[in-house]
Amino acid sequence: MADVLTAPANRPAPPAANAGREPIRRTALGLRTLAVGYVGLLVLLPIGVLVYQALKPGLSLFGDTLTDPDTVHAYEVTAIVAGVALAIDVVFGVAAAVLLVRYRFPGRRLLSAFIDIPIAVSPIIVGLALILVFGPDGWFGSFVQDRVINAQPGMILATVFVSLPIVARAVVPVLEQAGVEQEQAAASLGANAVQRFVRVTLPTIRVALVYGTVLAFARCLGEYGAVLVVSGRIEGETETVSLRIGDLFDSDLNTEGAYALTLVLMVVSVAAIVVGSIIRRKRL
Repeated sequence: MADVLTAPANRPAPPAANAGREPIRRTALGLRTLAVGYVGLLVLLPIGVLVYQALKPGLSLFGDTLTDPDTVHAYEVTAIVAGVALAIDVVFGVAAAVLLVRYRFPGRRLLSAFIDIPIAVSPIIVGLALILVFGPDGWFGSFVQDRVINAQPGMILATVFVSLPIVARAVVPVLEQAGVEQEQAAASLGANAVQRFVRVTLPTIRVALVYGTVLAFARCLGEYGAVLVVSGRIEGETETVSLRIGDLFDSDLNTEGAYALTLVLMVVSVAAIVVGSIIRRKRL
């Protein structure tokens, strides 16, 4: 009886409760260290140096740079280009997303690939392509007569091209997840296409749409390469804030002013990203 009740002397001890967690903790610590090092070296350090260089000459020079007439005009051009481009992004981005998710047609995958082209190619290529189409020697050059290239319409087209995928790709996953049941139910009750979009589709995608719009706005504000090619870089006429920064570096050698404008542009872009993150988290 004693032999039955007594455990063998060589019975292995039960493993510690947290023995399997140690490798996971070490892996998590290593990944956290890698992420913090990346953010600190490539993001926080350059931002910190930028803030120091922008404010180093003093707040007086900083304010003078921001209120310079050419800089104020660059604000206005940026607001017009980014505002119009963003409106086009929202309309066509949502339309493209609905078309890709709700309909099946020949060339659907090709259209999806075309929407992603701006993400894969250099913005300068976009600008050159627009010149080949709308430039003086382009296909439609004789019709537009220099009203697109070296003018705000061309800058708007270039900005739309590089920012449209942001809105479309923010909306597509939400539409795929939502399915078509609610829209079919609304159609069975007699709702037409506009009513279904306003009452069913739009409320479903509103969070993703706002998030994509905010990110697209930040992209529109900071676009440089495509706008540089099509704008002609005319000071006081076709110069956005990004182009103004380049001019201060290249022409006037006013690095302090370039740092100041860069800081302002960076603050606006970071604020847009923060707002977008808050929108996603609160799910308005």
